[in-house]
Amino acid sequence: MSLRISDFIQVSALRSPQSEALVHGERRLSYAELARETDAWADALLALGVEAGERVAVYLDKRIETVAAIFGACAAGAAFVPVNPLLKADGVGYILADCNVRVLVTSSERLALLAPALRSCPDLRCVIVVGDTGAFDLPGLRIIDAARLPQTCPPQGVHRRIDSDVAAILYTSGSTGRPKGVVLSHRNLVAGAQSVASYLHNRADDRILSVLPLSFDYGLSQLTTAFLSGATAVLMNYLMPRDIVRMVARERITGLAAVPPLWIQLSQLTWPDAATLRYLTNSGGAMPRAVVTRLAELLPQAEIYLMYGLTEAFRSTYLPPSEVRRRPDSIGRAIPNADVLVVRGDGTPCAPDEPGELVHRGALVALGYWNDPVKTAERFRPAPARDGALPLPEIAVWSGDTVRMDAEGYLYYIGRSDDMIKVSGYRVSPTEIEEVIHDAGGVLEVAAVGLPHPVLGQSIAVAAVPMVPNEGQGKPAGQAEIIDACRRALPAYMVPSHVELREEALPRNPNGKIDRKLLQQELAQRYTNVTAP
Repeated sequence: MSLRISDFIQVSALRSPQSEALVHGERRLSYAELARETDAWADALLALGVEAGERVAVYLDKRIETVAAIFGACAAGAAFVPVNPLLKADGVGYILADCNVRVLVTSSERLALLAPALRSCPDLRCVIVVGDTGAFDLPGLRIIDAARLPQTCPPQGVHRRIDSDVAAILYTSGSTGRPKGVVLSHRNLVAGAQSVASYLHNRADDRILSVLPLSFDYGLSQLTTAFLSGATAVLMNYLMPRDIVRMVARERITGLAAVPPLWIQLSQLTWPDAATLRYLTNSGGAMPRAVVTRLAELLPQAEIYLMYGLTEAFRSTYLPPSEVRRRPDSIGRAIPNADVLVVRGDGTPCAPDEPGELVHRGALVALGYWNDPVKTAERFRPAPARDGALPLPEIAVWSGDTVRMDAEGYLYYIGRSDDMIKVSGYRVSPTEIEEVIHDAGGVLEVAAVGLPHPVLGQSIAVAAVPMVPNEGQGKPAGQAEIIDACRRALPAYMVPSHVELREEALPRNPNGKIDRKLLQQELAQRYTNVTAP
């Protein structure tokens, strides 16, 4: 039988209707209640005339209606488009126009800011407003109060869909230009949830805290794995990292996922009542060794899963907790129901420890980029031949990420091909420089980038946020300490030419990861062609 992720809610409601499914603030929904909410949204979208595969965008912070609208769109046979709530009007307008959104779900406050951008969205027909609808004059658009959604499902009912049909479009953060819409099938989402839930050993008594954006594949995964397992998902729009620590204690959280910049902040805090945490997961970049060690000391009862993934293939690898002490730099091996290869430019396999491109094949490979056949052809290409010639080529994701695989099959992330720094003919991994600086101590976060240089090709610049005195471990690092640490551990061509210390956090993209392209632009304005320290 073909499954959709919305079916996870229905199955859990049949199995355990009174179990707690979703929490937001003081609101708590059982699986039976969440199933009814999801069905109501599906019926309303069908009554509004949404056709099979048409796009329904959700531009809200995390709340009950956000989840019900996303999974309701899936249940109706539409394709949902979760839009990062941190995006501004122009960015949202671009997404709505790019993927021809038919229905938008948002709040009155957000709609007021979006109104001018909606003029460039000719396919948009209806806006469903959560909360006070206010007074809007938007010609050609039907404005509907979410509290008064039509409740009568049309006679034809839910649109028939199969597992290879489009289920969702997730937009990448767009740090290298306009965001790309990654098209995911029902099969991709279901297989991804099943794979991740299996190695995290998710179960019905888990309580999973959702702090990442639901527009981020890693953030959406907190919901899909929870609902598949019959667990509880707790939604949180946090302001400060300390709020997360309090929420873990208040809601007896067992599973917590974050990206490296957030883990770095969380590792500096005191965790007085976190005994309920069963596991922690990291993705979206390499976790510094010092942070892994610190988290293991702070939360000894929690297993740490180091993971790697890309939106085009959801998750790709994970390192079992039993290997974290032995291989803290590794991103592990392929997740269940996926195959990961490391290949040279010509597609031949790399030797052990030889850097190459990570290629992902299997059920989690997305369908491509929406409205972009050129970029789709660049990233989604025939898999390297392994089992003889197939009648039709299998399409794999060529990640653009450089990794190496050791003799035991464990993978190590080196960097994105477009993030690699080229100095005097050498290819330099920013991750390697950042690890050395983290290991030396005294910094909260650090990023290395390449800047144009007339002789070397590129010079290396580092931006770092020192530790606050009397907070965390050790004393704040200065420019001299950072340069000395690099000179002790790295060859001369890898020592940074410029070190900038900042009081504020490094720039982030909407998914919470360090925005290297923006940082590179900022540093280039100050340090290009400047004499090295």
